[in-house]
Amino acid sequence: MNRAHWDEIAPIHLKSYGIEDVLGGKSRIDAIQRRELYPIAGKELIHLQCHIGTDTLSLALDGAKVTGVDFSSNSIEIAKRLAQRCSLAADFIVANVLELPSIISRTYDVVYTSKGVLCWISDIDRWAATVASLLKEDGTFYILETHPLMTMFNDTLEDDLQIKYSYFHQSEPTHFDDDHPDYSDSTYIPRNKTYEWTWSLADIVTSLIRHDLRIELLCEHDRLYYKAFPGMVQAEDGWWTIEKYRGKVPFTFSLRARKSRPVRRARPEH
Repeated sequence: MNRAHWDEIAPIHLKSYGIEDVLGGKSRIDAIQRRELYPIAGKELIHLQCHIGTDTLSLALDGAKVTGVDFSSNSIEIAKRLAQRCSLAADFIVANVLELPSIISRTYDVVYTSKGVLCWISDIDRWAATVASLLKEDGTFYILETHPLMTMFNDTLEDDLQIKYSYFHQSEPTHFDDDHPDYSDSTYIPRNKTYEWTWSLADIVTSLIRHDLRIELLCEHDRLYYKAFPGMVQAEDGWWTIEKYRGKVPFTFSLRARKSRPVRRARPEH
């Protein structure tokens, strides 16, 4: 059902994602990510859950040698066409990211994923294992994502934050089957509904540590990259916030980690 949803909205996002910047040779990577991840020029980078490839191609515009992965074949077809229109070298693969260790045998300097991705992951430990398997030793993993705190709140209220869902991971995903409009095009209501998983910040960080990723940076930001709640207002830099909660509530987090050499346990003496 989730794959059907993303296949459905891929052409909608082609119209609503502001691809003109990328087609005009302008990267869409924001200032936070540039400060925390760059420089990336010349690095081999794999972008997990890349959707229609606008950020993948932005990373290519900024000098990375990119590969994008997504389970939506419609999304990947659009990404390939955009790469051709931009005359950018980029590889794109149709695959579930949790299955990549059995599909891709090579490793990369950077594993990158960003914005609205973890709620589609059904197994956070398997996800972290995938990230680790794709990284060269001393390679960098980076994510900028909706803060897990945001998944708690009722997203229909105008100007307040009311707890509706649990912050903590539940064994079963939440099924969203209402007529909520698409996050990028408020005039479009998707026909295919979704199942989404919740992962706490502890779940995310611990899973990465468990797979030999050393956390170098963890930041929380009081702004969001899309209008998640009706009462949000957009600042000049393009980010969204609720004025009464500015500087009080984290809406986004970013994390950078480095793959370290696995620690070998000493053999017991006999």
